[in-house]
Amino acid sequence: MFLALSKILDLFLGPLTWAVLFIVAGLVLRRRARLSIGLQVFGLAVLYIFSIEPTAGMLLRWTERGVKETYRDDVVYDAVIVLGGGLDPDATETSGRPEYNGAGDRIMRGFELLKEGHARYALISGGSLDPRPEAVVEAGVLSKQLQQWGIEPGRIFTEGKSRNTRENALGSEKIIREQGWKSLLLVTSAAHMPRAYGCFAALGIRPDTFLADVRSPPGKRPPSWLPRSYHLSVSSDALRELAGRWVYRIRGWTNE
Repeated sequence: MFLALSKILDLFLGPLTWAVLFIVAGLVLRRRARLSIGLQVFGLAVLYIFSIEPTAGMLLRWTERGVKETYRDDVVYDAVIVLGGGLDPDATETSGRPEYNGAGDRIMRGFELLKEGHARYALISGGSLDPRPEAVVEAGVLSKQLQQWGIEPGRIFTEGKSRNTRENALGSEKIIREQGWKSLLLVTSAAHMPRAYGCFAALGIRPDTFLADVRSPPGKRPPSWLPRSYHLSVSSDALRELAGRWVYRIRGWTNE
C-alpha cells in the first residue's frame, strides 16, 4: 500500500503535473475569462520557473546541503554497501546490457573502492518495482557488471528484494548481521545520502559514507535562464527527495 501511495505522491510532486493541472483548470473554466487566463498563465509560469537552471540549482544545493562524506582512506572496510537506483531497467531489458541513469556513479564508485582494496566485499541492494517474473532485478545486473570488470564473485553479496530505501536498509541489515561485518561504507548519491544513512542508523547500523553523483552546480558561471527539460527533471527529483525525507521521518524510518 505504501509503495502505491508513494508513486501517487511522486506524480503530484512533479512541477509538470502542477502546470498541467493549472492549465487544464483554466481551459475548463474558460467561461470565466479572467480566472481562466490567470490559471493558464500561472501554469506556464510554474513550468518555466522549474525548468530553468537557477531553480534547479537552488533545489539541488538544498538537497545536498550539509551532506558529509566520512570515508577514511586508511581503512579497509569489511564491506561497501552500494544502493540501487542507478540502473535504467527498461533500457537494460531492451538492450540486454546494463544501461544507467544519472545515478550510475554509485556502482562505479563501489567498483573503484573494491578494485583499489578499500573494501573486502560489496553488498549491492536493489530490487524491482516490476512484478513480472522476468523483470530486471538491479542487484543481479550490477553483480554481473562487477564480475565483468574483474571483481571475484565471492566478494559480491546481493539483496534483490528491496523496492525503496527503507527496504534497502532492512534487507542489507540481515546480510550484515549474518556476515558479522563491522566496518561498513555506504555509497549512494549525495542528495539521497541523508535519507539512506538515516534508514541504516535507525536499525543500529552507522556506516561511513561515500558520496556519488554530486550534482550541485559550482556556481562558477552565470546560470542559463532558458527553460530545459533537463532542469525540469532535476527540479522534480529534488522535490521528491525532500518530500521523501519528510515522509520517512513521519513514519519513523529514519532518525536523521
